[in-house]
Amino acid sequence: MTAEGFLEGRRLQMARGVLLQCIMGGYPAARFYGSDDGDLALVAEPSQIHALPWSDEPRALAICDADELTGESSRLSTRGQLKAVIARYAARGLAPVVATELEFFVFAPNTDPTQPFKPPVGLDGRREDGQSAFSVSSNNGLRPFFSEVYKCMAALGLPRDTFMHEMGVSQFEINLLHGDPLLLADQTFLFKHLLKEVALKHGLTVVCMAKPLAHTPGSSMHIHQSIVEIGSGKNVFSDDNGQPTAMFRHFIGGQQAGMAEFTALFAPNVNSYQRLCHPYASPNNACWSHDNRAAGLRIPASSPVARRVENRLPGADANPYLAIAASLAAGLHGIEHELEPTASIQGEFEVPDNLSLPCTLHAALERLKRSQLAKELFGKEFIEGYIASKTMELTSFFDEITPWERRVLAAQA
Repeated sequence: MTAEGFLEGRRLQMARGVLLQCIMGGYPAARFYGSDDGDLALVAEPSQIHALPWSDEPRALAICDADELTGESSRLSTRGQLKAVIARYAARGLAPVVATELEFFVFAPNTDPTQPFKPPVGLDGRREDGQSAFSVSSNNGLRPFFSEVYKCMAALGLPRDTFMHEMGVSQFEINLLHGDPLLLADQTFLFKHLLKEVALKHGLTVVCMAKPLAHTPGSSMHIHQSIVEIGSGKNVFSDDNGQPTAMFRHFIGGQQAGMAEFTALFAPNVNSYQRLCHPYASPNNACWSHDNRAAGLRIPASSPVARRVENRLPGADANPYLAIAASLAAGLHGIEHELEPTASIQGEFEVPDNLSLPCTLHAALERLKRSQLAKELFGKEFIEGYIASKTMELTSFFDEITPWERRVLAAQA
């Protein structure tokens, strides 16, 4: 809308169904969002109104809540769902603290989707071939791109912790500083938007798919989680002697109880499961461990004040609001019901059947469909609408025949 209209406080409204729009652009049946498809009000978050530093003409972006016209938050809004989870913690005198690690690929433009993505041509005239993991070299020619990314992050107030070249070809990772979950979800959303916009200016393509390249590690969005007392700021995962508390155990127990049922919320696309089917550093399990990257729930080595639980299941393609909400809601469920976790695992291990997770989108949606816990924590309207939208996307995928099928199966008897 125009700056004048925004500053005058003119209300911006949007049809409820847009919150269930699938990634191809269509919508599930109207019964999933109200048969009248009435309007929602988009209410700007005052602290998240930003002039866009990459824009050649003055433009601004405002992150908004989607509220019913009666004033309450829409149950279809993932940002609203996260705010509701945070409020449930606050009612117990607790505040969750999170940080996200986001991985992404930087590619040359890809005008033909039937062809694989390729890294950009570097300063040495070659394309990176996978030998630059954790390297400080800049021969990939991306320094101007990253310099503008850093400047735009500063302009948007996005504090960064560490940036590195990851294991994949032209794959990178950023660690955002820990803080309030809603703020971190907003920052993760803004950062992904910033990346794509700045890349376009530099003739590049940023891809946040979970698995854009075959035979290459996928991209995750690990979520680090701890809980502090409101007021004192004390980490409730550690006692006065620096030892793990019962609340720490119960939080892990809740994560384990919800992980399989919530897999479709952490891994929302067909491609998400390409990342998870090769489980090194992308664990498709609900095991927990001290500093073992093969476990879905990892306890990083840290001091007692920084004791936290890392959920390693979400991919870079996950909705940050929904993934953080689902992870924190599962942990709170464990605290409220004093759920005990399984024994921790170390070293190489086989995943027990009761801790394995769905390995396809279809299986994950079926598990979510049967989940009473998901409906209890997020509401029947949201879960059924989400499943309806994701089922449309899965059906669209099955409407296409892949190159592998034509290459391998066409000659079979």
